[in-house]
Amino acid sequence: MVNIGILGYGNLGRGVEKAVLKNPDMNLCAIFTRRNPADLNVNSNAQVVSIDEIENWKDKIDVLILCGGSATDLPVQTPKYAKMFNVVDSFDTHAKIPEHFENVDKAAKENNKTAIISVGWDPGLFSLNRLYANAILPDGNDYTFWGKGVSQGHSDAIRRIEGVLDAKQYTIPVDSALEAVRTGKNPELSTREKHTRECFVVLKDGADAKKVEEEIKTMPNYFADYDTTVHFISKEELDKNHSGIPHGGFVLRSGKTSDGVNHIIEYSLKLDSNPEFTSSVLVSYARAISRLNKEGVYGCKTVFDIAPAYLSTKTSEELRATML
Repeated sequence: MVNIGILGYGNLGRGVEKAVLKNPDMNLCAIFTRRNPADLNVNSNAQVVSIDEIENWKDKIDVLILCGGSATDLPVQTPKYAKMFNVVDSFDTHAKIPEHFENVDKAAKENNKTAIISVGWDPGLFSLNRLYANAILPDGNDYTFWGKGVSQGHSDAIRRIEGVLDAKQYTIPVDSALEAVRTGKNPELSTREKHTRECFVVLKDGADAKKVEEEIKTMPNYFADYDTTVHFISKEELDKNHSGIPHGGFVLRSGKTSDGVNHIIEYSLKLDSNPEFTSSVLVSYARAISRLNKEGVYGCKTVFDIAPAYLSTKTSEELRATML
């Protein structure tokens, strides 16, 4: 059995809890929280523990799965707890991955621990598919489309605007751009040409709808570079029709192996729940990290470094007989 701990009990932490319960070779020992443990209602028999007591669990947990945010939590937490536990995180700030890797690698190696960062579907499974496709078709072009799905960061950015009570934002691939890639046209696509953004916004009483819409559409780094549509709806409609967190997307590579011989590689995901699916990926890599640590492999890894067999509950013999 792989003894699992969860740090953080938001959408991702609750998803990890569900995923562990689906894996018969795993045991959820503890959920660590910054909140008052007595206030947490969990959906398992795991012990709820204050983060202040986490060091007392160093010899009781095989892998700690970190479920905090990439902006402020994981850059601090992952290297800190890699000194005490084998760890898995879902760090997704692409530009800062090399720096984060170095920090975690140093902490893990100095303490004979094994870590893996940036696990999920992008970065994660999409990263693997980009690597495979590039290796197979070196003469080609990469394309990644996200959606249709809820962007939690963009939704939060809208909710922070004065006059907004609640909001959900969807990222949507542009069909014509996706079709151009699938048909091998190898287009050069701008940010605006690849995705649109659709916002569903609930206003506070007395808020100025035109002002809010203008502020959304001109928001730098979030909406200014996209064609954005804003719908103002009631709280009841938002709760009824936009309560889920679906997502997904496509990774494609268009390439050729000789003149006139063209190929398209496409990988896609359609997810009812972004956090629950991401959690399932985290749990499968927790299994791999536990195995590697027992083999004496220390330091930080990414999905590029993990052999697929380490993710599975099946033995190598079973995999050869049933999946090869």
